[in-house]
Amino acid sequence: MAKRWSDLPVARRRSFVVMGAVQIVLAGAAWTDLALRPREFVRGRKLWWALAILVNFAGPFAYFRWGRKS
Repeated sequence: MAKRWSDLPVARRRSFVVMGAVQIVLAGAAWTDLALRPREFVRGRKLWWALAILVNFAGPFAYFRWGRKS
């Protein structure tokens, strides 16, 4: 059953907005780090990581966990 945004309870609407904001911040931080990090400190190709970051929550997490070299 499809619901309209206005039909959702206020708490659920707020949670969607907060989760969306967190996703945007995580992706922005990951893309910024990827852009500024030298190629030799990234595992794999930067292009693939840039595309992987598009995947909700999992992409930025994967980049921060496995994509960066110390």
